[in-house]
Amino acid sequence: MRDVAERAQVSRMTVSRALNSPESVNETLRNRVLEAVQELGYVHNHLARSLSSRRSNVIGLVLPSLENSIFSQTVKGISDVLRPLGYHLMVAESSDDPEDEEQVIAAFLAQRVGGLILHSTNHSPTAVRMLKASDTPVVENGDFPVDPVDMVVSYSNRAAAKAMTLHLARLGYKRIVFAGLAANPRAAERQRGFQDALAEIGQKADRKHAVAVSRGFGGGTEAISYIEANVPDADALFCAGDVLAVGALLECDRRGWAVPDRLAIASFDDLDLMRHVSPAITSLRLPRYEIGRRSAQMILDRIEERTMPVTTIDLGFEIVQRASS
Repeated sequence: MRDVAERAQVSRMTVSRALNSPESVNETLRNRVLEAVQELGYVHNHLARSLSSRRSNVIGLVLPSLENSIFSQTVKGISDVLRPLGYHLMVAESSDDPEDEEQVIAAFLAQRVGGLILHSTNHSPTAVRMLKASDTPVVENGDFPVDPVDMVVSYSNRAAAKAMTLHLARLGYKRIVFAGLAANPRAAERQRGFQDALAEIGQKADRKHAVAVSRGFGGGTEAISYIEANVPDADALFCAGDVLAVGALLECDRRGWAVPDRLAIASFDDLDLMRHVSPAITSLRLPRYEIGRRSAQMILDRIEERTMPVTTIDLGFEIVQRASS
C-alpha cells in the first residue's frame, strides 16, 4: 500500500479509502490510485479490514454437490446481486453429509465471511450452535426447515411432489411409481409428498411403488428395470430429478416402451434439457435463479441493517405439462 501511495502521490489513508470506500474519494485521486494499483500489480489484502470490521466482503455458499447443474442458476442469482456491490461469492461442497457441512461452516466462519447461504437444511447440532454463536447472517434455501437457523428463501419439496402426483392422478394415471436418490434429505421429502398425494386420493400405500436409485442417468435406467421386475403394470414414473427422468426416458426408448402410452414420465426441477428431449418431459419448475437472488439480497439487507419485514420467503413452484405425460 505504501508503494501504491508513493506511485500515486497520495497518502496511504487515501489509498485505503479509494480501495475500500471508492465513493468517498474524488474521481481524480481515485483514478490515480487505481492506475498505480494496475501498474504495480497490487492485490488488496482485505484481512486487516475484516479484522477491524469483524466481517469480510465474502459470502459463503455451501452446496450438496459441485457436479449437479441444477445449482447453476442459484449461483448466478447470488452472484448477480453480490458482484455489483463489491461482494464476492465463495462456494464449497458438503456432499449432503452434515459432518462435512459442519467442517465447511467452521472454515467459513473462521474466515469471518459476511454471510452464509446453505442449500441443505439438515445440519448437525454443532453446526447450528456455531452459526448462532457467530451472529453471521444465514439463509437456508433447499427446503423449509422445521427450525430455521436464521432466514429462509425456498419452496416445499413435499408440497411440490404432492402437487405433481395429484396432477398425474388427475390425468388418469393410477399406478404411479416414485424414484428418488438414496440418502438424500430432499428426495426423502419429495417421497413424503408423493405418499401424501396417494393418501389424499385414497390409494393404499405400497412400498413397491417407491424406489431409491443411484445418481445420474444410470439411476433412471435402474428405475425402469425396477418397474419391469416389481411393478410391471405401472403406468407413470415420477422421478425426483430431471437427470433421472432423462435416464428413464432413454431406457424406455432402448426397450421400445412408448412414452407416455406405455409409461408416462414426470420430473422435478425443469432444467432446459427437459424441453429438448423427445418427448419433452413434464416437470416441476422451481425458481432457482430467484431463490439465489433473494437469498443474496436478504444477506445484504442484514449486513446493511436494513429493515426486513419477513425472514421466510416461499417462492413456490409451477407444473409444466409436456408430452411425456
